Amino acid sequence: MPKMKSHTGMGKRVRVTGKGKIVAQQAGLRHNLEKKPSTQTRRLTGTVVLAKADVKRIKKLLGR
Repeated sequence: MPKMKSHTGMGKRVRVTGKGKIVAQQAGLRHNLEKKPSTQTRRLTGTVVLAKADVKRIKKLLGR
């Protein structure tokens, strides 16, 4: 059986912390920024720990 290949696109989008948590950029900062309040765009900056529901799927894509 061949080895599983990790999903290179997912590897560019998320980062794994030292304790194994998955960290990614928040959604909603790509377009239509003029319509959004500046308070919302400031809140969306930076990275966050992803939801527990997504972690299992993403770890599988990363080959972990």
